Amino acid sequence: MNASPAVGDGGPDMVQILTPEGQRLRNETYDPILEGLSDDELRGFLRDLVLIRRIDAEATALQRQGELGIWASLLGQEAAQVGSGRAMRPQDYAFPSYREHGVAWCRGVDPVNLLGLFRGVNHGGWDPHEKNFHLYTIVIGAQALHATGYAMGIQRDGSVGTGEEDRDAAAISYFGDGATSQGDVNEALVFAGVNHAPVVFFCQNNQWAISVPNDKQIPSPLYQRANGFGFPGIRVDGNDVLAVYAVTKAALDDARAGQGPTFIEAFTYRMGAHTTSDDPTKYRVSAEVEVWKHRDPIARFKAWLSREGITDKSFLEQLDVEADELAASIRERCLEMPDPEPLSMFDHVYVEDHPVVDAEREEMRSYLESFEGAHR
Repeated sequence: MNASPAVGDGGPDMVQILTPEGQRLRNETYDPILEGLSDDELRGFLRDLVLIRRIDAEATALQRQGELGIWASLLGQEAAQVGSGRAMRPQDYAFPSYREHGVAWCRGVDPVNLLGLFRGVNHGGWDPHEKNFHLYTIVIGAQALHATGYAMGIQRDGSVGTGEEDRDAAAISYFGDGATSQGDVNEALVFAGVNHAPVVFFCQNNQWAISVPNDKQIPSPLYQRANGFGFPGIRVDGNDVLAVYAVTKAALDDARAGQGPTFIEAFTYRMGAHTTSDDPTKYRVSAEVEVWKHRDPIARFKAWLSREGITDKSFLEQLDVEADELAASIRERCLEMPDPEPLSMFDHVYVEDHPVVDAEREEMRSYLESFEGAHR
């Protein structure tokens, strides 16, 4: 096994507000944004981080027990998702990949719907138009094109640059470092740059594209690629929820105001496996993981909140109780999910009836009825 090179700290250009030890750094560009956060909102960030990690742990356990077909863990990437998710306004629209469980939480998606997708009983289970959170995208990088197209649409609808806070909108697309090698992402960057589209490209650089390390796929920092497409790029500490929130909020504000796209590289790390079908011990060394354990997004934020007196022992104890209750609830509701009717897979494929889908439905119906004691 070839060990990957040591993972760096993001370099001098990386925006960081909280150090791994929880020390607050000053930043004249982003401090004004953070000063607008109340203590309740800051405690809310911690609540999001803790509950999302617990949901992720419960889902992993359910998969190991045979209750889910597969699960894509977000362990280690909670701050990147919560910080960016809370930076959105209600009218903004998010286009995720398949690991954005934290963003889904911020958009009000019931975690059980996420489990239903990986359990194979639905195709997502939430209304994307109600949540302004698109269904998960399995095709690597395709969601970048979806987000760009949507952004060009709201631009043409006149919902950009009006100065009306409840009207101006933007799109945000989530993808990993591996997706930047896909044509879809680069095509989206071209369209967004040429059309000055109100879209934020949020790349979670978790250092690994399944088993492929950064040095095998990325010859230069990802955020610098944006320059070639005619718009700004920025690298932020993806394990620093305050930095991610501030950077994403500024980028979305610019997009809504008609200033065009931004590429954000959230420098983070995938602490677990790519999915539960993967074994990362086959391609990366444990020493690398240990380095990133000391950059844990929850530990650093909790340390700062405690130091500032924004949280106390009582709050943290209540949060632990809430996490236990949430885990028990989603486990119970997951196990209670009914199996879908087999023919329901053909529903909602197109808005209107389609002859090919109709034919396939009848073919499946005939096949099912051919069995003794057939399901009807």
